[in-house]
Amino acid sequence: RFTTSHPKDLSDKLLKIMAGYPNICRHIHLPVQSGSSQILKKMNRKYDREWYFERIKSIRQHIPGCGITTDVFCGFCTETEEEHKDTLSLIEWANFEFSYMYIYSERPGTPAAKKLADDVPDDVKSRRLTEIISLQNGKSRQKNESYIGKVVTVLIEGHSKKSNLDWKGRSDQNSVTIFPCESYQPGDLVQVLIERSTTTAMIGKAIGYASL
Repeated sequence: RFTTSHPKDLSDKLLKIMAGYPNICRHIHLPVQSGSSQILKKMNRKYDREWYFERIKSIRQHIPGCGITTDVFCGFCTETEEEHKDTLSLIEWANFEFSYMYIYSERPGTPAAKKLADDVPDDVKSRRLTEIISLQNGKSRQKNESYIGKVVTVLIEGHSKKSNLDWKGRSDQNSVTIFPCESYQPGDLVQVLIERSTTTAMIGKAIGYASL
């Protein structure tokens, strides 16, 4: 799987390589942090909203059906309500499978702590995070539902947290998938028919081994 701390690491050349090899998962973790160009500039991220949009478009073009996840947080120094709405609209447009979502907290010694005041009230940060989580959970739920009736390739990681009778693994797009153990073992690649889903997982039954 491709995971980066900065979108600049994802070039079109790399996307073409990923698309050409079946042993590379169709999943990319591409942190955005904020959907506001103004806030991204204050974070010194070296890209803006439109540039990030182009990276997402390029992923969709080169690797159709690729799962995309991100990091996003709210309440960065000086963030306005309109800038928060920019983050919400980016999540709505990008249709991420999943997001790691946080509230900004000042870290001593960082450039932001030295130069900018942590001036967004805690209650505002909490409300904004709730809105982000609500939106993303809806997107994740819809994504998982879209796989019902389809067969996905899953790498078994271990037992489900809820039952030793079920395996937990991740699909090619990095979605958590639960299914009965039967004769399979951790490390196996199996094909799983998805029968139902939740916000955080897909649930189904294995129909055989998968091959690359």
